[in-house]
Amino acid sequence: MTPGPRNLITDVPGLLVGNAQDAVLKSGTTVLTAEKPFAASVHVMGGAPGTRETDLLAPDKTVSRVDAIALSGGSAFGLDACSGVSDALRRRKRGFPVGNAIVPIVPGAILFDLLNGGDKNWGDNPYRALGQAAFECAAQDFALGTVGAGTGALAAMHKGGLGSASMRMDNGITVGALVAANPLGSVATPGDRHFWAAPFEIADEFGGLGPDPSSGLGRHPFSRKTEAMRPAAPDQANTTIAIVATDAALTKPQCHRLSVAAHDGIARAIVPAHTPGDGDLVFGVSTGARTLETDAELGLLGHIASLCLARAIARAIYLATPAEGDLLPCWSELHDID
Repeated sequence: MTPGPRNLITDVPGLLVGNAQDAVLKSGTTVLTAEKPFAASVHVMGGAPGTRETDLLAPDKTVSRVDAIALSGGSAFGLDACSGVSDALRRRKRGFPVGNAIVPIVPGAILFDLLNGGDKNWGDNPYRALGQAAFECAAQDFALGTVGAGTGALAAMHKGGLGSASMRMDNGITVGALVAANPLGSVATPGDRHFWAAPFEIADEFGGLGPDPSSGLGRHPFSRKTEAMRPAAPDQANTTIAIVATDAALTKPQCHRLSVAAHDGIARAIVPAHTPGDGDLVFGVSTGARTLETDAELGLLGHIASLCLARAIARAIYLATPAEGDLLPCWSELHDID
């Protein structure tokens, strides 16, 4: 198995991703959509999620396919990005038909970036426009790092960001991950240099430095993010929100199992993960283009999704770039990279 040609979630044929951000706001939105509606579900493991339409993605609920998924900064305000995406879809006459009405289905999730140093004194909520702009520019190629929903993200020790990775199985099925990483925990081991996800790295996609050779890691977590945000509530200003996708034909319950398994990727890349102050969640998506040969393949798909997500999280931090007013350093500022 090797990464797809882009090493992005859009290596899954038919998927498109768009980013929109505001440098002064230090926030933004990322939208995943497709050429036609796709199956989706979700699994939440963090203690403080912020979501829209996720109840609809439960395996027993009526609607089986969605038109787009929005990941956004802005905490509860960022949920309005879904409205901007819905507006754009409605103009294209895309959505769930109800009689002669069309209702776009756009689940979404948000991360908290309201205390990251950006100017949040807006008059009108900016996220509706950001959601629409991200949808309108959705394409197969898109940027990573300090863009979209990852623009204002912060991990424990470094600036966070937007990441993605993919893997193509020997039978031709593709799996990909997209993530906005803003966790309470650290993506790097003590000393800042090595990534927790290093054992799963392919080639040099996030530096090629390998695993940390030290032992006893993770016993004494320290957080620059916590110190930078005092006296506010830094334990409530976090979340890693992600999408894993495949072109394998999965039912809605199988998409749910895919999202459950993919959470292992968060735990492999972030220490600690799934805390009460994180809203960690993963959407599972299927475009349905390829048939699974056996039901047993679903377990392998979940494993691959977890690896893609771990790699995507490390890439998010690795590719973050500095900007004026940052509270935390970028990983690249602490280490020389080309």
